[in-house]
Amino acid sequence: MKNDKELRQDVIDAIRWEPLLSATEIGVEVKDGIVTLSGMVDSYVKKAEAEDAAKHVKGVVAVVEKIEIILLESALITDNDIAAEVVRALKWNWQVPPDKVSVIVEDGWVKLEGEFDWNFQRTAAHDVASKVIGVKGVFNDIKIIPASKNTVEALEIKNAIQRNWAINGEDILVNVAGTQVTLSGTVSSWYQKEQAELIAWKAPGVWTVENELVVILDQSLVGH
Repeated sequence: MKNDKELRQDVIDAIRWEPLLSATEIGVEVKDGIVTLSGMVDSYVKKAEAEDAAKHVKGVVAVVEKIEIILLESALITDNDIAAEVVRALKWNWQVPPDKVSVIVEDGWVKLEGEFDWNFQRTAAHDVASKVIGVKGVFNDIKIIPASKNTVEALEIKNAIQRNWAINGEDILVNVAGTQVTLSGTVSSWYQKEQAELIAWKAPGVWTVENELVVILDQSLVGH
C-alpha cells in the first residue's frame, strides 16, 4: 500500500534509474497520486524522459510537468542549425519515410508536418527530432493516412488489447467510427493507457486514435 510519500520516493528512484537524468535536476511532489515535476534540464530529451519515468511508476494517476529547459551557453545554436540537423537525422532513420516530412523551427521549437502510413513512423520522427541538441520541444503535426483501405474492426482491436498480458482489457471499450478509434473505460496505470493506444494504432486503416481511458487506482493505494 503506497501513500504519497512512498510514491514520491518511487518516482525519484525511477528518475534516478534513467541514465540521462540526475535526481538532483528534477523536483518531485505528489498529492493523491498526482505527480508534479519541476526543475531545470539542458535538453528536451531529458524533460521527456523524466515525464515518461514518472508516468510508468505504479500508483501514479497523472503527471503535471513544469520542467524548464535551460540550454548551456556552449549548446546555444541557431534555428537554421537545428533545422539542418533534424533534416539530416530524419534522413538517416530507416523508420521515417524519405522526403515526407516538412521541418519548421522557431526559437528552438520544432514543428513536423507531413503524411505517413503508420503511427510508428510518426513516433520515430518525433523521437529523432527530440534528440537533436538545441531543441526545446517538438510539435508533431504529422497526419496518419494509411495506404490500406481495410475496414477498421473494433472487435479485432478489442481482442488484441485482451491478448496483452499487461492490460486488463475487460474494462476497455473500443468504438470505431470510420477511420477513427475511440478508447474509453478505465485502466489501473498510465502504462496500460499508453499500451492500449499503441495497440489500437496498429490496426490497418486507422487514421486517428482518441484515448479517453481514465486511470483509476484502488483508493487504498492513494495516500492522504
